Amino acid sequence: MDLWFSEFHTPYVKFSIQIDKQLYSEQTEFQRIDILESKEFGRMMVLDGYVMLTEKDEFIYHEMIVHVPMAVHTNAKRILIIGGGDGGAARELMRYKNVESVDLVEIDKRVVDISREFLPKTACGFDDTRIHLFFEDGLKFIRHCENEYDLIIVDSTDPFGPGEGLFTKEFYGNCYKALKEDGIMVNQHESPFYDEDAFAMQRAHQRIVKSFPISRVYQAHIPTYPSGHWLFGFASKKYHPTLDFDAKKWNDLKLKTRYYNANLHNASFALPNYVEELMEDVEEKH
Repeated sequence: MDLWFSEFHTPYVKFSIQIDKQLYSEQTEFQRIDILESKEFGRMMVLDGYVMLTEKDEFIYHEMIVHVPMAVHTNAKRILIIGGGDGGAARELMRYKNVESVDLVEIDKRVVDISREFLPKTACGFDDTRIHLFFEDGLKFIRHCENEYDLIIVDSTDPFGPGEGLFTKEFYGNCYKALKEDGIMVNQHESPFYDEDAFAMQRAHQRIVKSFPISRVYQAHIPTYPSGHWLFGFASKKYHPTLDFDAKKWNDLKLKTRYYNANLHNASFALPNYVEELMEDVEEKH
């Protein structure tokens, strides 16, 4: 039998992966969750028809959303993850001995349960006692936080459905308030390539620029995400992502990574002209 999973990246572009079998499917209160098995990418988590992660390339996303800010704020102890129910960001954070506690706020408990069962290599960080799970709306959770966190990682789905509220001006303002005076926020920032994704990226960037004195964007290549060209946002009250980055200090930690490294850190903030222009368009309106 010839089974294929297809995701529409635009109304005119379809990305397809051959599937061996469907391991699990559930319609939760918030979304449909599917776990698929493929020869090329291993197991895949699909939410409402969109690929969230695959075993083959999830390390790129999770290393870049965690190690970039951790290499700048090397003394981060208290961390908040909003989203991240697959456990990948938590797994990477648990590699840092200086991290004392991680609050992970995931709206859909079933994402965590299903990840633990079917994606154990990604979800293994949940076993660490420094991780505290909260199953509620991240937008509501952060309203009650003030001067609490060194780092906030917004590891959300795309700006529709359950993740929609995590791309608003109110949300980014509450993140600013929840951070300590030298705190950093990073977020998945969509792709700049297709028009609809680029518009979502611009909208998020414009709102973050209004909330934080330092706001930069960096990039990674993630094969299963739309166009393969993916952006992350780095927003900070104090630290600049490259000027305050100490490569030696991070290298001395001797963390074994597959994508991120000290040379790549600075290079990831060097963006193509078309992306710079997209961001300048909204920065000028700020």
